[in-house]
Amino acid sequence: MITLEAIDWQKMQGLIPAIVQHASEGTVLMLGYMNPEAFTKTLESRQVTFFSRSKQRLWTKGESSGHVLRLESISLDCDGDSLLVKAHPQGPTCHKGTGTCWGEAQESPLGFLQSLDQLIDQRYRDRPESSYTTKLFAEGVQRMAQKVGEEGVEVALAALASSDQELTGEAADLIFHLMVLLRSKNLRLSDVVQVLRERHQPR
Repeated sequence: MITLEAIDWQKMQGLIPAIVQHASEGTVLMLGYMNPEAFTKTLESRQVTFFSRSKQRLWTKGESSGHVLRLESISLDCDGDSLLVKAHPQGPTCHKGTGTCWGEAQESPLGFLQSLDQLIDQRYRDRPESSYTTKLFAEGVQRMAQKVGEEGVEVALAALASSDQELTGEAADLIFHLMVLLRSKNLRLSDVVQVLRERHQPR
């Protein structure tokens, strides 16, 4: 992790731009500005904090809405005068309700998997009675594993004998039930992605 001393605060009159990127998806979420105090608070609280030029004070993203940015890492550019902040958004980043400050069009289609992962995690914690996901968790790992097996077979059959629409529908069912099964084992889709990333490294 970088230190306060490594940053060229004077070049930008005490404020440097901080580009926030989704830690899992790579989507650029927003741009803010940090002073030394905001940088330090971000590291200490693990919630991304800026210096608000309009309010003239420190401002933690989501302090009113609850849609905080949970810090993953901070990198400094080659000139020492801008930051790349990787974070996990807890809800929409933009105050207008979109995932990024440039609108939904900037989001990766795969970004929805992150939102779905968060929803499944919420269902796991809260267990609302009317939820199908709650029912799956209540039935246990054996039933969830069975559902993944059933959906896998249906995907294979759809690939051989059905339309593209049916195939994508069955694939969606498979991915959803797999994500639920992973959560029941205290794992996430991101853990699977990490395995794929490691396998892709040159040997």
